[in-house]
Amino acid sequence: MHALFALSSVPLFLGALLSDWAYFSSQEIQWVNFAAWLNAGALLVAGPVLLWAAVQVLRSPAQRHQGGLVYLALLLLTFVVGFVNALIHGKDGWAAMPAGLILSAVVLVLAVAASATGIAGFLRRPA
Repeated sequence: MHALFALSSVPLFLGALLSDWAYFSSQEIQWVNFAAWLNAGALLVAGPVLLWAAVQVLRSPAQRHQGGLVYLALLLLTFVVGFVNALIHGKDGWAAMPAGLILSAVVLVLAVAASATGIAGFLRRPA
């Protein structure tokens, strides 16, 4: 179940990046608003995943030694960069560019890395 939730933020962050790209290309203000909403939705998904992972890693000593801390750090970094991205998208129009586009790309890479690390850890666990 955790792996499903961890992957759920990736399409939202991807949509935010694509919306930022569309805004950068067309200067149509609605795209940056759409990116801001997608980013906020991704953070609403990533927050509980981060909390769940923190409880799981801190509760189990085996998790700390099997890459759980790396997974937790990637999730935390994804959430922090995503939150900063949300603050950047709170600006109006071109004030959000190009920082919003760059941060959207960075947060997508972090979300994919966190999801891949989490799934690799999930597949490594004994059934």
